[in-house]
Amino acid sequence: MAHRVSIDGDGSFHPSEEQRRRWGLESGAEFLVQERPEGLLLRREDPVLARVIVEPTNCCNLACRTCVRNSWDEPEGFMGMGVYRRLVEGLRQAHSLRRMSFWGFGEPLLHPHILEMIALAKGLGVKVDLITNGMLLGPKMAEALVDLELDSLVVSADGATPESFSDVRQGGQLDLVRRNVEYLQALRLESPKGKPELGIEFVAMRRNLPELSRLRQLAVSMGASFVVVSNVLPYTEELSDEILYGWHAGTCYPVFHSRWSPDLQLPRLDRRREVLEAVSTLLEHTGENNFPVGRLEGAAGYCRFVGEGTAAITWEGKVSPCVYLMHSFSCYIMRRQKRIRAYHLGSIDGEDILTIWRKADFAHFRKRVQRFDFSPCTDCGGCEFAESNEEDCFGNSFPTCGDCLWAKGVLQCP
Repeated sequence: MAHRVSIDGDGSFHPSEEQRRRWGLESGAEFLVQERPEGLLLRREDPVLARVIVEPTNCCNLACRTCVRNSWDEPEGFMGMGVYRRLVEGLRQAHSLRRMSFWGFGEPLLHPHILEMIALAKGLGVKVDLITNGMLLGPKMAEALVDLELDSLVVSADGATPESFSDVRQGGQLDLVRRNVEYLQALRLESPKGKPELGIEFVAMRRNLPELSRLRQLAVSMGASFVVVSNVLPYTEELSDEILYGWHAGTCYPVFHSRWSPDLQLPRLDRRREVLEAVSTLLEHTGENNFPVGRLEGAAGYCRFVGEGTAAITWEGKVSPCVYLMHSFSCYIMRRQKRIRAYHLGSIDGEDILTIWRKADFAHFRKRVQRFDFSPCTDCGGCEFAESNEEDCFGNSFPTCGDCLWAKGVLQCP
């Protein structure tokens, strides 16, 4: 959304009071200005708090092959409503907040008070979304979500046929999920606001790669208006053979044009088979032209969580800068085992969210991630530093992000 502001003769501009609060234009704030062909891009060096991801629970009713639950030994539980209400009260003063999301490493609809949690979030006047496996999305739940005017509902579906779906999402039933979503879709179309918008999240790997050709048909049949496809992050050694990103995972965003790998700018093309085959051959030996807008010049990666002003809250109320650092676990990056240690900046149980957000350690970490001057572990991975996120060979201390596949554009979330 474009906003109009007026420029005075001395070059100063005067946003409204609402714009000042929403954009974090307080005294002393530092901004980065990038000159682009279409004009100037102005953004804060340290982003304002714009999105909060809440993990209502890390319990789940399925046993998916791709789940982090296969590589951790952390306790499971549900966020207490006292902790959640303290979070909401703190967010009332976060005028920059735009979005509240319910997901994490569990099934949100398992929480006995999830509807009350959504209602309190809607009371903040922000967009509210939720990711679910769809198994618990029965008629009563669907009716309640439509009545609450949930803005967006994303269903995780890693297969477009019942067989492939249950192969990945063990314990899941695609037919039941489809019936649940179709009922919700009928309710949504009858509601005045037409909410929630429906989406599908699909984790791609070798075993379900053929399902991609059926994904559009599944989305249309379920009434989904968007589909998010991500690669898999293996939490077990078995899944290491399932990855589809061996070439691109170790490719940092280039900092200059190269005659060995020139940037490619493609026009809109028909998606005919012969066209796609020719383009795929071209892409093997060229750079990419889809650099994130928010990436700083020279940065080797870009973290959407940090760049877009995100705080992630575990079910215990602990605050992390991203979903990746909410819990401790093991994973396999390019078939190399890596131990990830959780990084928490505080707890809602003892402090309000804005106090935690403004801590010097949190601000320092966000600025460090924006610069993304971490060692390229995904490119190399040949020393003991790559075995954990404790430190790297550039001298960065915990937590280090050079191996983060989200920052490389390999993994993505809604």
